[in-house]
Amino acid sequence: MSAATAVVTAAEKVDGFTRKSVRKAARQKRSQGSSQFRSRGSPIEIQLLPPLKDAPNADQHDLFCQKLQQCCVIFDFMDSVSDLKSKEVKRATLNELVDFLTSSRGVLLEPVYPEIVKMITCNIFRTLPPSDNPDFDPEEDEPSLEAAWPHMQLVYEFFLRFLECPDFQPSIAKRFIDQKFVLQLLDLFDSEDPRERDFLKTVLHRIYGKFLGLRAFIRKQINNIFLRFIYETDHFNGVAELLEILGSIINGFALPLKAEHKQFLMKVLIPLHTAKGLALFHAQLAYCVVQFLEKDATLTEPVIRGLLKFWPKTVSQKEVMFLGEVEEILDVIEPSQFKNVQEPLFKQIAKCVSNPHFQVAERALYFWNNEYILSLIEDNSERILPIMFGSLYRISKEHWNTTIVALVYNVLKTLMEMNGALFDELTTSYKAERQREKKKEQEREELWKNLEELRLQRSQTLGEIQNDTHNSQNTQDNKSSAK
Repeated sequence: MSAATAVVTAAEKVDGFTRKSVRKAARQKRSQGSSQFRSRGSPIEIQLLPPLKDAPNADQHDLFCQKLQQCCVIFDFMDSVSDLKSKEVKRATLNELVDFLTSSRGVLLEPVYPEIVKMITCNIFRTLPPSDNPDFDPEEDEPSLEAAWPHMQLVYEFFLRFLECPDFQPSIAKRFIDQKFVLQLLDLFDSEDPRERDFLKTVLHRIYGKFLGLRAFIRKQINNIFLRFIYETDHFNGVAELLEILGSIINGFALPLKAEHKQFLMKVLIPLHTAKGLALFHAQLAYCVVQFLEKDATLTEPVIRGLLKFWPKTVSQKEVMFLGEVEEILDVIEPSQFKNVQEPLFKQIAKCVSNPHFQVAERALYFWNNEYILSLIEDNSERILPIMFGSLYRISKEHWNTTIVALVYNVLKTLMEMNGALFDELTTSYKAERQREKKKEQEREELWKNLEELRLQRSQTLGEIQNDTHNSQNTQDNKSSAK
């Protein structure tokens, strides 16, 4: 411990809050420093090398490698006034490397590969600093942006050009872009900076496409990240980006689907719906689920039952998202699969229609605006109408929101046109049931009224008995005193 931190003033000894504030400020100051940068005693000097386009062909390879090595130097961007000249030289050099790789052919010779990967590794791989805001909410708060982005953006741009170059040879690159490299790349998806995550998404997708030997490993590691997110940390910034990559990967799965892919759907993607921050990645998650169902229709029943298992009970926003996803699933469901899930599914939809939160009820009622879903309901009206009728009829009389009441009337009209005889039968039975309920309620009230009267009578009788006992005792006491 340094002398500066060891000294505690008299005021700090008395005021614990002051001491706590100093410690907090020191922690914040440490966390803001770039984890890449290690302070050096003297300024960093980078010499400007000759342009690649002006160099003779024989010298271009060596000059290209020199520029790559030059770009391995890391600067402290938290200090806005240090090494300004060298920072600008590196930025110009990175721009030149990007343009040279894009416009030239025959650049990617075998000796260049390790130099390129080394430069990329030096610039992007780092331990991500802790968030400046421990209670960071991605929906409400502004993210912490990477201070070194002016250089890092160009490195990512160069990396993409490298992977997309016509001369790129995966057979050589696989010696350097290996499992360890991929693991470090996946760790960066937790960056708060959305610009970096967007580049990472494209880079990882290119690596998945180019390196066949890494595909299973990438899927497994994404699987592990999601499981850790669901069951341990409940925090990972790059879930949406990883799901977006998976959407493309799932689209390319060969049929029949492997057991590992089905397991991933049921054990990882479905439990992901329980996440507190579902709104941040629900669109990508729903797309992945629907992609699986378009590949294999037999997965529809376990998926819908899985969603019903994890159906939110107290968060209306999540319930609206679940209803949207169910509609997407019903858009691609086969009639035979629909029959297997119609009862539990429409029991849940009936609960949603009765929900006092108008957005949940409204989203559930919008199912009747979907022509394909409407045709499925019509084909199975004998099973679905009895489930839905009671809730619809009740809220048409009782719901507080006039928009919901209007929508319910339209739904009831549609159901009546589908199967008039069944509708009339359900109306009669519902009214009879309501009459029975009212009669039971009256009988219950009458019973309580009678019990209350009995209680009063008993209290009165007990009071009279107590008075008689008291009087008789007084009489006996008077006789005893007379004797």
